[in-house]
Amino acid sequence: FGLGTWAIVALTVNIVLVGVVVLKPSLTDGRGGKTLVFLSFFIFPILVGGLGHYQHVERFKTTEFCLSCHVMQDYGKSLHVDDRAFIPAVHYQNNLVPRDKACYTCHTDYTMFGGVTAKLRGLNHVYVQYFGQVPQKVKLYNPYQNRECLQCHLGARSFEEGATHNMEPNRLALIKASQLSCLTSECHDTTHNVAKLKELQYWKESSK
Repeated sequence: FGLGTWAIVALTVNIVLVGVVVLKPSLTDGRGGKTLVFLSFFIFPILVGGLGHYQHVERFKTTEFCLSCHVMQDYGKSLHVDDRAFIPAVHYQNNLVPRDKACYTCHTDYTMFGGVTAKLRGLNHVYVQYFGQVPQKVKLYNPYQNRECLQCHLGARSFEEGATHNMEPNRLALIKASQLSCLTSECHDTTHNVAKLKELQYWKESSK
C-alpha cells in the first residue's frame, strides 16, 4: 500500500470509530470506552492528518504538479527542446535531475519546501492560481543563484576540471562563491527561453 491508501484506511477507521461513539455513547462509560474516545478524537485524526500532509507534500514536489498550472506549460515544453544550449532541457533529457521532480530540484528556493520566504511564495503561487490574477509572463523574484547548480555539480570532476571553469586562475572560485553567475557568464545563458519555442525542434521522450 502507498501512503495515500494508508491515509484512506486510517480515515475510514476513524469515521467508523467516531460513528460508534456518537451512536452508542454508553460505550464510553468504561475504561475501554474512554480509550475508544481517545483513539477516535485524538490519535486517528493526528494520524490521518500526518499521512495526508506527507502525501500532498510529496505530490507538490512533482514535475506533474508544477506543470498543472496553465502558465507553466510552456516551461514544461521547453524541457523537450532538442538543443544542447538549453540547460534545463539537457538536464531533464539526460536524467541529470530526476524527471519526476525536475522543477523542484532546480528551483528549491522558490517552492513551498525551501526557506520560510520560499514557503510563503509557494503558498502564494497556489492562491494566485485559483483565486488571483495569473501573470502572462513568469519572472523570478531574484536572479537565479549558483547554489541551485552547485547542489549537484560541486565536487563533480566535469565541473571541477572543466576547461571553461578554469580558463582564468580564479574563475572557479568566483563561480563557487556566486560572484560569477553560471547563467550570465556567457557559458550557460540559455534556459527555458519560452518565447522561442515555436521555432525549435523537440526530442520525443520514449514511452516506458
